[in-house]
Amino acid sequence: MEFEGEQLGRWVWAQRAGFAELDQEQQELLAALGIEEDQALAEQAAAKAKRGSRPTTSRADRFGQHLEALRRYAAREGHVRVPRQHKKPTDSPDGAESGEPVLLGLGAWLNNTKSRRAKLTPEQLAALAAVGVEWA
Repeated sequence: MEFEGEQLGRWVWAQRAGFAELDQEQQELLAALGIEEDQALAEQAAAKAKRGSRPTTSRADRFGQHLEALRRYAAREGHVRVPRQHKKPTDSPDGAESGEPVLLGLGAWLNNTKSRRAKLTPEQLAALAAVGVEWA
């Protein structure tokens, strides 16, 4: 059910889940409407938020991770013609916290970087050229 573009069911769910974080006046207004806190919903929302939040990595850090993986690939294979589907396991701090291995999509990154090379800094282009990337 919608009211002025707002999905009321989702709104009520959000109010019940986040009831404890609301101001006293807001809680009283919701109580007047018959909307009360639901502890189970609050716990579900907190768990979902915790699962969904990942450590952030800056673009420069991601570029550095991929560049290092490209250097290792070039040393191992003798060239930098990485297939688009190639993925490289990494010891990223993002994966260490979740306990799951993190795969860098090295081929896709190289292809995307090539298509966006006009946005790269001169230092990034020089680093790519030093590894042997022809278009850098």
